[in-house]
Amino acid sequence: RYLKAHDEIRQRHQERAATLKRRFREAGLPVMPSSVSHIVPVLVGDPVHCKLVSDMLLNDHGVYVQPINYPTVPKGTERLRFTPTPFHDDKMFDHLVSVMDKLWARCNVKRMGGVAA
Repeated sequence: RYLKAHDEIRQRHQERAATLKRRFREAGLPVMPSSVSHIVPVLVGDPVHCKLVSDMLLNDHGVYVQPINYPTVPKGTERLRFTPTPFHDDKMFDHLVSVMDKLWARCNVKRMGGVAA
């Protein structure tokens, strides 16, 4: 009911998700195609790396993200599922994109190329 009366929050939520997708793509991170949604899936493609990156984000950088592995998704499509809110700001995104860029290099995870943007 609240969101029906406050469409600006729903619109901000969608804008934040679209912005994060764009920022990840600009950094060469493999954002997976998805419908208009607040979920931002980033392909890792390996269950060990998926859990490793998720753990490092939480333990080293205070960022919680869900690792999604088999059997929830097919083998080879393991991903991180980011869910930005209307209250995440650009400074938070700057930090996240910077950390993800460094972790991708450190963990030798595949960049864009095999994933449609």
